[in-house]
Amino acid sequence: MTHFPLTDHIPSLRRYARALTGDAWAADDLVQDTLERACSKWRLWVAGSDLRAWLFTLMHNIFINQARRSMRQAAAGITVNVDDVESEMTAPETGTAQALDLQRCLLRLPEDQRAVLLLVSLEDLSYEEVAKITGVPLGTVMSRLSRARSRLRELMDGPAPAAAGAPTQLRRLK
Repeated sequence: MTHFPLTDHIPSLRRYARALTGDAWAADDLVQDTLERACSKWRLWVAGSDLRAWLFTLMHNIFINQARRSMRQAAAGITVNVDDVESEMTAPETGTAQALDLQRCLLRLPEDQRAVLLLVSLEDLSYEEVAKITGVPLGTVMSRLSRARSRLRELMDGPAPAAAGAPTQLRRLK
């Protein structure tokens, strides 16, 4: 049986797609679109170059194109802001609350910051590789990563503490 090197990268592609989209179905579709594009554009890959980086570049570009398309479609229709209906959403009763909170916070980051954060943190790519994948200068990668980390920290920590001297209310939880 011949080994096809593309298959070695499917787990990381799935992991990155899931983190980008926040949805298993959308992630699987994104991976499939990426693999289809890789197979149809195989001649564009330079033998000996980093196949993983090339695949992530394809996925990143497909995701950005899909996001732009959905933004154009949303502009033509009605959209609902997640923050507006947050009170209607209930948290699960399981121990996965923090993981879901992290995922929710990741999805609240701007797409460009989220992509850089995930490629560096989740996929352990170098800043240079991320710059190639996203098509931005190295300094922009570092700036986006810094802003993403700061914003994620803010989102995970919750609202800013009350101003000094302001009374705080405590609630008893059972």
